[in-house]
Amino acid sequence: MQVDWLMLFTIFSINVVYVTLNTIRMMLTMKGYQLVAPFLAMIEITIYVVGLGLVLDRLDNIWNIVAYALGFGVGIFAGMKMEDKLALGYILVTAIVPATSMEKNVPKELRARGYGVTASPANGREGGREVLEILTPRKNERQLYEEIRQIEPKAFVISYEPKYISGGFWTKQVRKRRKRIKQMEQMNENV
Repeated sequence: MQVDWLMLFTIFSINVVYVTLNTIRMMLTMKGYQLVAPFLAMIEITIYVVGLGLVLDRLDNIWNIVAYALGFGVGIFAGMKMEDKLALGYILVTAIVPATSMEKNVPKELRARGYGVTASPANGREGGREVLEILTPRKNERQLYEEIRQIEPKAFVISYEPKYISGGFWTKQVRKRRKRIKQMEQMNENV
């Protein structure tokens, strides 16, 4: 059996692009990007039909099927990485800290680092707790987790992706405050 390396590479590449676009389009659809998502879907389905057509025309060659399957897997991985890099939208992080953390004043420390924090007292199985609600852009998600861990290693942290946000001081003021903090950090590094 003759192996057509160019055809295998073409099938593989087409499927990587198709599945990556599919992942991004689904993310955009869930985030409500009503103009971009349908346009991306048209490109995606065109690529899909071409790629599938190449495989179905040469179904007797197992290597075409392997290239298609491998491209699908790599496309899933690439789509996940791209979605992680784009990090569109916001997350709502709930951090539950022990009562002993109240001396550390976790909400005040997080606010000083540029986050908007709503704190509420709570009771857990082992006594008093403080529940912190923190809204942040998804691109800051990992940084926020790390900062919470640094301030209070015993914090229980869970995050959600809100679909709708309205009101509050949040959007412009927190962005300005985080920008100001970054500028101050850069100035301190230069000194």
